[in-house]
Amino acid sequence: MAIPPEQGATAALLGSLAGAPPVETPISAVFLGADTVWKLRKAVRLAFLDFTDPNERRRSAWREFDLNRQAAPGLYRDVVEVVRRPDGTSALGGEGEAVDWVVRMARLPAEDFLERRLPDRLDGPLLDALADAIAAGHADLEPVYRDQVAAMVVAVESNARAALAAGLPDARLAEWQVGILAALAIRAGWLRARSAAGFVRRAHGDLHLGNICLWQGRPVPFDALEFDEELATIDLAYDLAFLLMDLDVRAGRPAANRVLNRYVARTGDHALVAGLPPFLSLRALVRAHVEANRGDARAAGRYFAAAFAYLRPPTPVVVAVGGLPGTGKSTLARALAPELGAAPGALVLRSDEIRKRRHGVPPEQRLPAAAYAEPVSRGVLAELCRAAAETVAAGHAVIADATFLDRADRQAVAQAAGRAHFLGAWLQAPLGELEARVANRGADASDADVGVLRRIAPADTGPGEWLAVDATDAAGALTAVRRGLCAQPC
Repeated sequence: MAIPPEQGATAALLGSLAGAPPVETPISAVFLGADTVWKLRKAVRLAFLDFTDPNERRRSAWREFDLNRQAAPGLYRDVVEVVRRPDGTSALGGEGEAVDWVVRMARLPAEDFLERRLPDRLDGPLLDALADAIAAGHADLEPVYRDQVAAMVVAVESNARAALAAGLPDARLAEWQVGILAALAIRAGWLRARSAAGFVRRAHGDLHLGNICLWQGRPVPFDALEFDEELATIDLAYDLAFLLMDLDVRAGRPAANRVLNRYVARTGDHALVAGLPPFLSLRALVRAHVEANRGDARAAGRYFAAAFAYLRPPTPVVVAVGGLPGTGKSTLARALAPELGAAPGALVLRSDEIRKRRHGVPPEQRLPAAAYAEPVSRGVLAELCRAAAETVAAGHAVIADATFLDRADRQAVAQAAGRAHFLGAWLQAPLGELEARVANRGADASDADVGVLRRIAPADTGPGEWLAVDATDAAGALTAVRRGLCAQPC
């Protein structure tokens, strides 16, 4: 959609400052200068906004600035008036009639936008930092009670209309709409309970890869949805789902799974997985009609197919991975998780991360010995089993990651699986090799050092009824657990 004629003088001014034509979306024109970016709202009326009123463009510009400057101080510089001088010329600020308002931002290198790093430049530490940033941002938001069931139905209907207008096939859209409304109806009680528990907040609202950048060395969401408070007042899981879906489709399931698990490790919100099938599906449809409007039929088709796939989650399974420190439990869990169950893969419930969260510290921060007292460890194991039971009951796969040296702990996690297919895998390797691995371990949620390993090694009673896995080779161990899962109906 072109810049309206009445904004021609503004566009000419900004173009002269930038030295290049703008990058355009249906609602804005972004002028990229050498070190400054100017974002102009187009004077357009669409189904979901009306920017033909200058006052609304001014309000929206200031709202964008206010929403984003706290998350990215310095990236968003200010809002400046475009004025028409008495002689008819245009200028940024100064005397004259204000006719437009532009958000002024810092210019970033193209490679600092996460969508430019696809598919292979989103490494584990960056994904962890991204999840940490989103978790921290969510924690700062105030709860807002609203009827999420009605809001989600409205979102489904409005996006179905938008998809139809974008040219997506009407028969398939009707099929999708029936499926997602059924999925939401099943979760109506869950949605209302989430709202009552404080999980509905005024969030980012548009958290896809195109709206995340590296700023001062850390990932920062920007360009939060500013033009509609209702659209952005949502369950935090629905906010996160946009990023998970975009990672899943564009970067691959391992990336999406890592962000999911890091986010849950930091927040403890394992219950969010219950809403992922419809949340991911709706987010995929949003991107499908956006890409269709851009003329990218291939991308639109990829997102549209994902919207259907998310509504057909496979049967959940529960895998428990146990063994001494250094056997590679967490490495195996992380590699296996993207392959199991509903998108974006199994929820990994790691006892080390649960312990850190219960003490209010990041996963990599070490805890004192008192944090490993028997009563504390009992509480950690109980929380792990409770979360596993609730997660699998919600239809999502689980990997439980702990030492499980105590046979009672193994029984507890097996019981948490309920009727779901369960596999217990016992990883083992020579003590000398385990000592070398632990001694060379970098920053990690586990605080076990060589001394701890030597102290608890005599308590290793072996696999018992669990699958014995040779952990001397990580790839071989992963293959053995995969075979173990398929030894019974899988």
